[in-house]
Amino acid sequence: MKRTTKYVALDVHQAMTVASVREENGRVIARSIVPTEAPALVEFFRGMRGAVHVVFEEGTQAQWLHELVAPLVDRVVVCDQRGRSRHGNKGDQVDADQLSELLRRGGLRAVYHGSPPQAALKELTATYRNLVEDGTRVMLRLKALFRARAIPTRGTQVYQPGARARWLAQLAERGARFRAEALYAELDVLRALRPPAKAAMVAEARRDPAWPVLRAIPFLGPVRVALLLATMQTPWRFRTKRHLWAYTGLAVVTRSSDDYRLVAGQPVRRRRAPLTRGLNRNHNRLLKDVFKGAATAATARPGPLQDFYQGMLARGMREELARVTLTRKLAAITLRLWKKGERYDPTQLTIPAR
Repeated sequence: MKRTTKYVALDVHQAMTVASVREENGRVIARSIVPTEAPALVEFFRGMRGAVHVVFEEGTQAQWLHELVAPLVDRVVVCDQRGRSRHGNKGDQVDADQLSELLRRGGLRAVYHGSPPQAALKELTATYRNLVEDGTRVMLRLKALFRARAIPTRGTQVYQPGARARWLAQLAERGARFRAEALYAELDVLRALRPPAKAAMVAEARRDPAWPVLRAIPFLGPVRVALLLATMQTPWRFRTKRHLWAYTGLAVVTRSSDDYRLVAGQPVRRRRAPLTRGLNRNHNRLLKDVFKGAATAATARPGPLQDFYQGMLARGMREELARVTLTRKLAAITLRLWKKGERYDPTQLTIPAR
């Protein structure tokens, strides 16, 4: 191929990958079907000359493909196309052609993919989260089993090993009793697996230099800090606190229209404030849960953060807005201290975090 800038889009599947190569003038110069295997993909990119920009969608194989392709090309963009409106036909080759054109025009936003040193912590946090989610799912199924037979199951007594015989005796049907016993056995296995998974996750997170800085922040316990380290990976992804707020779903969405009027032949902006429409929905749900959980705990326990929250309520702010403000404050403090490597100082709480 000629030494020109090339925009390569990959439509990745389990067995095969469909590629579309486009020149900077917009013309498609090559279409290929390559096995989704490291040797074949490496050979495909090594045959290209000039600056090569690559794009593919976020998915199961995105991290592996990013680490494979990044050393071979000039730029790699991993994009998220979920929720994007589509028109016309759909197919592997059509998708690849559309992606390469969007890459050439700069119409894609990249999804962050960190460096390999954080891979171990990401896998350990994913293991712990899966065990917690699976355990919660089993407990909900147990309660649903009894609730379907009009047996009230308030609290956590239904899960306790010592009380299980009493609960099983209330199930007259043999099939329902067998199902409950299976769910109890599954719950015991998940509960046994959770402590070692948590210990391994925390031990790996302690190796990060940011661990003592983040642990000094109130209500960021070992699990929350481990999740922060695995999800954010580095604070330098976010230039300001507002970028972090948008990533965590704490950015206020506004709507406005007809913003300007003509005065003496010159456009003048109207003074009316834009209408707020809640918080942004495109965000990282795990990170939002971490900061919301920390803020909720802060509102219930005495301390400077609770005083900050109560001060907002005393000034007439609604409770839900005060909680959002406290959550944004915690996120901003976390970003600032992580970047500077400083320890948490409650006396600086009223200073706007940058």
